[in-house]
Amino acid sequence: MMDVNSETHNTETQKPNTAVSDSWPANDNQRKPLSFGRSVFPEGAVARIFKPSRSVMTSGTPRTKGWQLVFERRSAPFIEPLMGYTGCTDTLPQVELEFPTLESAIRYAERQGLTYTLQRRMSKAAAAKQRTHRRTYRSPHAFSDSTLRRLGLAARQESYGQALDAGLQTHVYDPATWPSPADVVCYRTLTLQAKRTILMNWAWTEYLSDRAINEGMPENGRPSRLHEVEQALLDLERDLERRDLQPTINRDAA
Repeated sequence: MMDVNSETHNTETQKPNTAVSDSWPANDNQRKPLSFGRSVFPEGAVARIFKPSRSVMTSGTPRTKGWQLVFERRSAPFIEPLMGYTGCTDTLPQVELEFPTLESAIRYAERQGLTYTLQRRMSKAAAAKQRTHRRTYRSPHAFSDSTLRRLGLAARQESYGQALDAGLQTHVYDPATWPSPADVVCYRTLTLQAKRTILMNWAWTEYLSDRAINEGMPENGRPSRLHEVEQALLDLERDLERRDLQPTINRDAA
């Protein structure tokens, strides 16, 4: 699979130079702009400019030194009911144009007023770095925020963000010292913020372990406890809500 960087350009948003000189250089290989700015391609056509890769079926390199301009489909293919052939009302994808350089392909697309996507090959080092970054990077705060939203605790994001920072900066709140997440919730001498710190740090640790297992690390008989930690987070916040409502209930009863 080719690793590429894609850039989309809409020439309609650019300010064209409408003044066309009558004295066009005879040795200039650029075509004169079309009269009245009309394109030979239908409105809404989107082109894709790329450098062809070598076929995996051969070691040859023909047609890989230049650049190609092809068109994206504007309508979905369909199955022809009589013979079962795959058909399409859009014939534009059959058009394939070849150019010796990237600059000549871009000039052609801009002269035709085409919206085009430019795909550049990435170096092997850049492609490997991007794949590693995309596969492994997720910040603790992004994990914390998405977990709280999923559990319906989005209003607590600021408090849990502070708690997570505290857990990452010190080992005082190490989850490994606790038998279970439920014990953290029930422990009376811990402050609310300390409980949040332990549980969110525990959830982050479980998430990293689960992801490593999914990427091929041996499980070693270790069961995931992420669901258990999430349930403890819910229990902690529900208990806090009940305690906040209790004075109001007692006052109304009196």
